[in-house]
Amino acid sequence: MTKSLLYGAGVLAVGAILAQPAAAMDMAEHYKGKTITILYGYGAGGTYGKTSLLLSRHLGRHIPGNPTVITQSMPGAGGLKSANYAANVMPRDGHNLLMPPDMSMVSQALRPENVKYDARKFIWLGRVFGSNNVLAVRRDTGVVSIDQAMKTEVIMGSTGKGSPTFIVTALVNGLLGTKFKIVTGYKGSAVTKQSMEQGETQGISLAWASWKNDKADWFKGKDSFAAALVQSGFERDRDWPDLPLVSELTRDPDRKAAALLIATSSLIGRGLALPPGAPEELVGPLREAFWATVHSAGFTADAEKTKLPLLQKKGEEIQKTVHEILGMSPAAIEIARKSIFGGES
Repeated sequence: MTKSLLYGAGVLAVGAILAQPAAAMDMAEHYKGKTITILYGYGAGGTYGKTSLLLSRHLGRHIPGNPTVITQSMPGAGGLKSANYAANVMPRDGHNLLMPPDMSMVSQALRPENVKYDARKFIWLGRVFGSNNVLAVRRDTGVVSIDQAMKTEVIMGSTGKGSPTFIVTALVNGLLGTKFKIVTGYKGSAVTKQSMEQGETQGISLAWASWKNDKADWFKGKDSFAAALVQSGFERDRDWPDLPLVSELTRDPDRKAAALLIATSSLIGRGLALPPGAPEELVGPLREAFWATVHSAGFTADAEKTKLPLLQKKGEEIQKTVHEILGMSPAAIEIARKSIFGGES
């Protein structure tokens, strides 16, 4: 190799070495002395608020420039108000993040008139946890299996038609022929559980994380207070390895797809996303920062103290599944819509 070629190769090598710190410095400059806001679409006391607050205490340490991270609540329309805002108004400079509502994809497919976003265009950073919905009833109803629920009416509590308490239960009725009678209007999961405990209602479909937080003893032993009948998710919860998924109880491909659409609430869970159009160069570093945060010792210790479960998932995996699910057949979407909101599928 000639002297000039050696010199040229050396310049290129030095340039490559210098380029990496320069990129890191750009990221640090972008966030140094700045504030990142995590927006979520529910009240401060629930798992959205608790998870956002937990992330705010740890995320900044893993982002170059160590920005301050704060949270902001924007309740309304079952989380849709915050998602619509993020898609259309939220600044795209990487200083604002969304904790998407877990029913984002369900709402987009089944309630498009209320949706002003495309979940495929959110840039998913990752998930702290996801939790399957577990449909359970009081054991004293005599209903301890889905087959029995096809023959006996059971009164189910619900917070509203945009909630998994309604959507999962209605889907099970539509797909499997159960006779759950849904009573809406309860103000939050705690009140709904109380109505079941007092006998005002006889069952609920709730995220297992919510059941486990304060009612795990309801499911212990053969003479337990409650019986779990079915779960909604992509795979069986590790605490419920023998409880069937809704999607496992039908062989029809479009009905399975309808069940998986509803199961996306467990896929999305509690995590973070950038709004559409955020700078591409921020995506990789922010995904890395999120992943480092949710696996850090301080974060996991705080999660345990606040009784928040951890079942992390990378943003790239969520992004891929969002595209796959929202690309399902119109027939599957129509089956889900009719099962939940009325009519025969």
